[in-house]
Amino acid sequence: MPLFHFSRAACAMRNDTSVTEFILLGISNSEGLESMLFILFLVFYVFALLGNLLIFLTILASPNLHTPMYFFLGNLAVFDIFFPSVNSLKMMDYLVGQSRTISYQGCASQIFFYHTLGCTECFLYTVMAYDRFVAICHPMRYTIIMNHRVCTGLTVGTWVGGFVHGSILTFLIFKLPYCGPTEVDSFFCDIPIVLSLACADTSLAQTVSFTNVGVVALTCFLLVLTSYTRIVISILKIRSSEGRRRAFSTCSAHFTSILLFYGPVILVYLRPASSPWLDSVVQVFNNIVTPSLNPLIYSLRNHEVKSALRKVLNQAIQPLGYKE
Repeated sequence: MPLFHFSRAACAMRNDTSVTEFILLGISNSEGLESMLFILFLVFYVFALLGNLLIFLTILASPNLHTPMYFFLGNLAVFDIFFPSVNSLKMMDYLVGQSRTISYQGCASQIFFYHTLGCTECFLYTVMAYDRFVAICHPMRYTIIMNHRVCTGLTVGTWVGGFVHGSILTFLIFKLPYCGPTEVDSFFCDIPIVLSLACADTSLAQTVSFTNVGVVALTCFLLVLTSYTRIVISILKIRSSEGRRRAFSTCSAHFTSILLFYGPVILVYLRPASSPWLDSVVQVFNNIVTPSLNPLIYSLRNHEVKSALRKVLNQAIQPLGYKE
């Protein structure tokens, strides 16, 4: 038996981990583009932080936005502040020539927070779709159904569900022994790539992770699809063209965000074959670009948010001596 295979077998028999750090190989086919990519990603990252913070503060400061719809949008803005920070900072760190290594604990943390927040987002989009369903299909009972207690319970449930999801996956993956190789063929640690480095049988972890991610995403998607099917049917029954336009406008921003979320999930986790270059592009889009686009999607297509943003900005500018 070759020494390499012997060491892996020995490590598996001892059921321990000799690896203390992993090496991130980065984005495929990006050699020589590091400086340009760093500037591009930094712009998206800063825009995601500032844009979502502005949306959150606007909702917080505007009494007319203290409704269930904007309560959930505020939660989405908080999510979009945290999510790009999980992997983007380390990626930009090595793009400027810093170390590509990540500690064993750091790799585990990336997987935990990435899938905890990803699952939370999946649940949150489902809750937002349900909110729109109640608002359009049962408008007279909307405030009764979507009361403060229900909204709080649904929000807490999304975060707790995401935490349980991320904890199970992280436990299954990092209870396996790792004794080499240590090269992670991506710009961050994720389940399929890290599992390929384990020196033990990964069938249980692969089955549970694929089932867990797939079942959660598929169930949420079907619930969203069911909600929007009912919503479209209800909207088409509205006699007023202006009423139909306003109803579609209310849902269009949320539906656009859902497409941007589920597209990368399907391409990365539900494809039979893997492509490192495509996976990198899709993951970059999912990690950095989408969180920076959500503030634009919700502010440009929502009259109430635009009006509230204008008032908040005016209140911030007027003390400086400027007038609109």
